[in-house]
Amino acid sequence: MYHPTTRVLALLELLQAQGRLSGPELAECLEVDIRTVRHYVALLQEMGIPVETLRGRYGGYRLLPGYKLPPMMFTEGEALALMLGLQAAERLGLTVAAPAAVGARAKLERVLPLAVREKVQATLQVLVIEEAPPYTPPMCGVVVTLSMAAQQQRQVEIRYRSWQKEETVRRIAPYGVVNYQGRWFAVGYCYLRNEMRIFRLDRVISAELQPETFERPADFDSLAYVVHSLAMTPGTWEIEVLLKTSLTQARQCLSASLGILEEVPEGVVLRCWVQSLGWFAHLLAGLEWECVIRQPSELREEMRALADRAIVLGMMR
Repeated sequence: MYHPTTRVLALLELLQAQGRLSGPELAECLEVDIRTVRHYVALLQEMGIPVETLRGRYGGYRLLPGYKLPPMMFTEGEALALMLGLQAAERLGLTVAAPAAVGARAKLERVLPLAVREKVQATLQVLVIEEAPPYTPPMCGVVVTLSMAAQQQRQVEIRYRSWQKEETVRRIAPYGVVNYQGRWFAVGYCYLRNEMRIFRLDRVISAELQPETFERPADFDSLAYVVHSLAMTPGTWEIEVLLKTSLTQARQCLSASLGILEEVPEGVVLRCWVQSLGWFAHLLAGLEWECVIRQPSELREEMRALADRAIVLGMMR
């Protein structure tokens, strides 16, 4: 059975969320009669909360227009969810999120009942969240602007710095914003290059919404596009290796951004680009399957050198 105070607060939440509700609508939501609704409204008015009574055919109850109450009445689960969300925002590395999250957490802790606050603090004290990745975080405003543009399907003008430190001004149609393996990306159509591109958001210096709109393909998968683009980013060495395993096992052990996996009768072919053959040789050596290096031949030499070093180290022990 609900306590009357709970229903009074629920009525307040309904008015904040819905704007205007009739007496019968409130009675149905709260599972009480009309007379009780009027009593609850009177209690709120006695507490100084401006609930207006609207007369006539379309009458009912509403909060005074423009009046907003801070949402400071949380259940234990809601409070924990908010605190975890604030910590996760900090770990994602948004430059503005850290001070904003600290302030929001302090305000939240002040209004929580003591019993709830103690439980939340106990959980957070023993909770371990992986450290933020050592990447330069994007500006929070850039993330927000591009996310709004993608949601509203509006073009954006960005000032972008390439990996070669070259700055360009671009007009883009952002299809989505993705956080993948610690980095933030926007994916969409670039009008400067006249093709689809992904943009690292830590390289976006500024972003401004434009009035022009665009049509995003209904079935476009932003995450899949980012992963595929990263996998096929050109590097120093083009790799093709046959893995004697199944496609399922290969996907479980290898990052999707490493390269393209193609199932063939002999196993799985991995195609990718890498900057360092030594790093890739160590990766292959750590796999439990037989591997056939198709190209480049220099990778075979690197694997032989790695094997020789392992034999020498084994003899030294």
